[in-house]
Amino acid sequence: MPTYAYACKDCDHAFETVQSFSDASLTVCPECGGTLRKKFNTVGVVFKGSGFYRTDSRGGSSSSTPAASPAKESGSKDTKPAAAAAAN
Repeated sequence: MPTYAYACKDCDHAFETVQSFSDASLTVCPECGGTLRKKFNTVGVVFKGSGFYRTDSRGGSSSSTPAASPAKESGSKDTKPAAAAAAN
């Protein structure tokens, strides 16, 4: 079960409590009876290492290059004669 942090808007009392995902948010300060607000912290998950970024799979692998090259070859066959004629 996750731990949530709350702070009172009136007396600045801050505390943490363990609640289920389905539990309603707390709204009343246990110290003064004032209005509570939920504090949002940074996420406690850090992704380190390879495989988490979009560019990690683009390390020059040969498996992605042949799939793109047949389409380019069919288009390049049409442009080669024109390029050769322009060179003459």
